Amino acid sequence: MDFLTKNNVEHVSTLQILQREVKECLTQNILPFWLNKMRDCDQGGWYGRMTGVGEIVKDAPRGAILYARLLWTFSAAHRILSAEGLIKHEEYLNVATMTKEYILKHFIDKEYGGTYWSITSEGAPLDTKKQFYALGFMLYGFSEYARATHDKEALEVALQLYETIERHAWDGEYGGYIEACTRDWKAIEDMRLSAKDENYPKSQNTHLHILEPYTNLLKALRETNHAQQSTLSTKLSALISIFTDHILNPKSHHLDLFFDMDWRRMSRTESYGHDIECSWLLHEAAFALGDPDTLNRVESVVKDVAKASEKGLQADGSMIYEGEPDGEHFDRERHWWVQTEAVVGFFNIYQHFSDQTALGKALDCWQYIKHNLIDYQHGEWYWSRRADGSINLDDDHAGFWKCPYHNGRMCLELIERINSILKL
Repeated sequence: MDFLTKNNVEHVSTLQILQREVKECLTQNILPFWLNKMRDCDQGGWYGRMTGVGEIVKDAPRGAILYARLLWTFSAAHRILSAEGLIKHEEYLNVATMTKEYILKHFIDKEYGGTYWSITSEGAPLDTKKQFYALGFMLYGFSEYARATHDKEALEVALQLYETIERHAWDGEYGGYIEACTRDWKAIEDMRLSAKDENYPKSQNTHLHILEPYTNLLKALRETNHAQQSTLSTKLSALISIFTDHILNPKSHHLDLFFDMDWRRMSRTESYGHDIECSWLLHEAAFALGDPDTLNRVESVVKDVAKASEKGLQADGSMIYEGEPDGEHFDRERHWWVQTEAVVGFFNIYQHFSDQTALGKALDCWQYIKHNLIDYQHGEWYWSRRADGSINLDDDHAGFWKCPYHNGRMCLELIERINSILKL
């Protein structure tokens, strides 16, 4: 990276300041909130919800997504920050282990396999459907715990989840993965992740969050020289091709959101946060695969998708939620997760393509986060800022979808990426 040298004091200083700030955000704002406010010391596990005004709902259902993401976050924090010499105790590892054991006891369906969508606050099955998005995140969490601890049980669970996804979700005729099944793996009428989603059998979102754990599982298998890494590499390569051949819109370079079984495009909405998130996750997958031809093919897509996502960038550095191709109808809310993915995605463009303007976009978005989304009084981040700039207190501060995955991962990604740059 010719433009960045040890002698470029100002540039190095910018990266060091950014790294220090995200470390502080992670270790002094995000993780302490969860450790101190969201653990259920009476029934075990984590509370299922805190409202936007800070009220713990102790009897709220507990979602698979929340628990899987918590498992990933604290496992990754332990692995990465331990390597940094930042952890002086075992608390991150301890809560990761607690979360792993809670999931194994309450979320794993011991009769039919896979994981429940949700459980009661007492730990009983509630919504027993099998949403492959959730199985993907559980795989992400268990594979990360295996990477952080070398725990054989966690790796075995991760492999079982991978095999379950392949057995029940893979479409052998048209390729790709369906959205959901009943508890016993039969067809289900309503396949949606949430009420705001459209009811089609395939989505960009679920494929993205199968790509993500497959990449991480491959890293875990390679770190242990596991025999199954070859088979997984083949599946990951096919999944990358699904993105480039089907999910990517060749005209707009946005990622279309919903599809019929035969990959007919069923939505025209542009999701800028998913675009920029996919750009770097697809790049990460190609790097993990280690095939030069795939990487070369993917890198043009990575740049095109990141460029297309800039349609959502605003003058204040933020990225809005989504819009329509007409360029007139936008959802201008600034969601917490969209901003984090913008920071990582544009930093990825800077890091790998020597694009200093992309670094500027990442830094601008980080400044927006610092001044508008971090809750310095109570910990964690607000769900969003509305289009008029007001804080959104109607949606959860923590809950089914709101957890330390996006913002925690942003911090951890930047810590690792800046380390790798400064070691050049």
